[in-house]
Amino acid sequence: MNQNRAIIIGFAAVVLIALAYGAYLFFGSSNGATPGRAGGSAFEQELLVAGPLGDMTLGDPDAPVTVIDYASLTCSHCAAFEINTLPQLKEKYIETGKVHYILRDFPFDPVATAGFMLAHCAGPERYFGFVGVLFRQQAQWAFTQTPMEDLKALARQGGISEERFDACMKDEKVFNHVKEVATRGAKTFGVRSTPTFFINGEKIEGALPWREFEPLIEKALAGQRISDVPADGASTPAAPAEE
Repeated sequence: MNQNRAIIIGFAAVVLIALAYGAYLFFGSSNGATPGRAGGSAFEQELLVAGPLGDMTLGDPDAPVTVIDYASLTCSHCAAFEINTLPQLKEKYIETGKVHYILRDFPFDPVATAGFMLAHCAGPERYFGFVGVLFRQQAQWAFTQTPMEDLKALARQGGISEERFDACMKDEKVFNHVKEVATRGAKTFGVRSTPTFFINGEKIEGALPWREFEPLIEKALAGQRISDVPADGASTPAAPAEE
């Protein structure tokens, strides 16, 4: 039993490290021109194309404003948005049919990749619940000496057995979805840090507090462009700062 468990964990670790290395090669070498704002309806339509497993969304798909959030589960600024801003966005705009919110996986380390894989394996109806727990308890698993074991413990608390967790970490379909969404976000849409938001196609970088985020939603609802808003929110770079 212990030997099989070690093999499974080892295989998952190799896969996750391979993703991190590939992400580093790509993010670190992506110095070409990247879009900082929507170039028109074609860009927005391209932005709305979901990954292989579909998008994880909240709210009415026909809402007048669409907010796409590229985040990493090991990003403290992303956690701040989840805890401090998203609840107000949900109450005032998502639940009232004004905003369609899409969360997209943009992990920049193996631990974040594993967290997103777990959330997807929990199923569409539980995805946001798991993501919320992982953000709120980020310090208890993402930055520990044994992140995979601590992530597994959180999975057990959420009703996912050890066997199901290990199978999830080996699921190539889930892994490829996370990888493709992140790669496309960087290559096609110029995502270079987390969180990065696209509000009706216009890019905003950083976890802005609610008092600064809400006016952007109001401008979008009024049909106004928000490109003149300075991108001074707190964000985490996708590529490692040091080697």
